[in-house]
Amino acid sequence: MSEDPSSEDTGRPGAAQSLKSLLQHAAGLLGARLSLALLEIGEARDAFITVLVLAIAALVTASLTLIAASALIIVLAWDAMGWWVILFLAMVYAGLSWLLWRAARSIILAGRLGLPQTMAELRQDRDALFPKDSS
Repeated sequence: MSEDPSSEDTGRPGAAQSLKSLLQHAAGLLGARLSLALLEIGEARDAFITVLVLAIAALVTASLTLIAASALIIVLAWDAMGWWVILFLAMVYAGLSWLLWRAARSIILAGRLGLPQTMAELRQDRDALFPKDSS
């Protein structure tokens, strides 16, 4: 029986085997992160479409309500206030618009729109693979 020299090293993996194992694990990790990202993107897309449809419907009905209420206020207050009632309503609407803008901006600045779980996992992977030197 002649022994095959490659069969002697089955207990110890060589450099090629280690590299192959490393690449397989890296591909598995990348696949897991990619599937998480795709899942989050799908959920974000569905939520975005739902919110967009609801926001458009709310905007249309709120606009109609605002137009009707404004017309009523102008008609009822015109004799007492004259054109000042229109200025007052414009200032109220401008103040509400500013508050809504601040709320939307705070959501954007808080980073709640950018796949937070996937980005956290990718940061952990980066830190594990490329640790920063403390020196």
